[in-house]
Amino acid sequence: MIFITQGRYTGSAISGMVERPEDRAQEAKRLIEAAGGKFISSYFTFGEYDFMVISEFEDIRKLTPALIAAAAGGALSDMRTTVALGWTDGQAAFQKARDLAKSFRPAGQKK
Repeated sequence: MIFITQGRYTGSAISGMVERPEDRAQEAKRLIEAAGGKFISSYFTFGEYDFMVISEFEDIRKLTPALIAAAAGGALSDMRTTVALGWTDGQAAFQKARDLAKSFRPAGQKK
């Protein structure tokens, strides 16, 4: 599964990186690989979030320890992770949903 993680750096983290600029992609890659995932890419972003990391893990349970470790350092805030499916997987999900919808009864309705 593909995961897109976004977040913000704290003020002290930004100050530290101004004093000692560094490539945070290398640290993200090291953490992701240590957790058993595959690092795909990382970006410094503008707007609501300061960074975006794209990784691949078998499932969210494998990614979660890496997210906790990153947050525990105290240099990050407002982390958000989104699951991304390829279009083939998305199409398969819609096909399965079509089959499930036939027997599902929505709340408050008779079927």
